[in-house]
Amino acid sequence: MGDHKEQPLRVGAAVRRRRRALELTLAVVAERSGLSVPFLSQVENDRARPSRSSLEKVADALRTTAVELLAAADPACSVDVVRAEEAEPVLQPQVRSLVRGHHQMHASEFTGDHDAGREFQHRNDQLMYVADGAVEIEAEGRAYRLGRGDTLYLTGGVRHRWRATVPETRVLVVAVAEHIEAVRDRHR
Repeated sequence: MGDHKEQPLRVGAAVRRRRRALELTLAVVAERSGLSVPFLSQVENDRARPSRSSLEKVADALRTTAVELLAAADPACSVDVVRAEEAEPVLQPQVRSLVRGHHQMHASEFTGDHDAGREFQHRNDQLMYVADGAVEIEAEGRAYRLGRGDTLYLTGGVRHRWRATVPETRVLVVAVAEHIEAVRDRHR
């Protein structure tokens, strides 16, 4: 018996994300779709569920498809358990997603060694937590050594690379999803 059950989708957040990404007001979407501003507001706040026809009108106004909006929708259920037993035995370095679906947060578990030559630069903030072992992280020209229980917080845009310095290291990385516009102009 799985812990994740199919739940109705909340399309409101997906509509809002898309509208904001296009820098549109509710009034503009209402004009383009032929739907009212109050109704669109209720949809975005998950107080109203659009019919298939209404969702297609909203999607057209947002220059996307109803299928894409549904794919980006959040499940109404806010609880999902990812069991450790679902992971394969660790024979080589691996990464395992700890959050299923398309959400505002990503979380991954890295086990084993990691390609120290690969540089990362994420658009949004992230937190690295060493669950077991030790890592060395290079960020902003400085090296940081982290052991079990240590964390490192990186704001969006920071270039970094890391490597495990102890066998069987496990690192959890939690980040604001890349599809969310969380980075603000830091030079203002």
